Amino acid sequence: MRQYLISMYQPTGAVRPDPEFLAGVMREVEAVGRDLREAGCWVFGDGLHAPETATVLRPDGEEVLITDGPFTEGKEYLGGVTIIRAPDLDAALDWGRRYARATTLPIEVRPFQGEG
Repeated sequence: MRQYLISMYQPTGAVRPDPEFLAGVMREVEAVGRDLREAGCWVFGDGLHAPETATVLRPDGEEVLITDGPFTEGKEYLGGVTIIRAPDLDAALDWGRRYARATTLPIEVRPFQGEG
């Protein structure tokens, strides 16, 4: 089976959902994760800290420059990732749809290179 990256994008800023809404989202996300494990498709997944915690390393000749903050500024940022195994893109997209419904966030599904 091929591995796929499921990326979850969050809006920037201090938008905090209502605790009751967030609890429902977390229940749904946990259900998707549980189903992935039961199906033997789970590889890894976790949330990321906010973009301001990032450090970018950029080659510059013989040096590597270090910059605090995200690689790019944007209205959305990568908030979490999940790596799954799926037989094909359609199956991976089905899992991505479940995450999109569960989180109410934009989801990107992308295959890893070098497989299948």
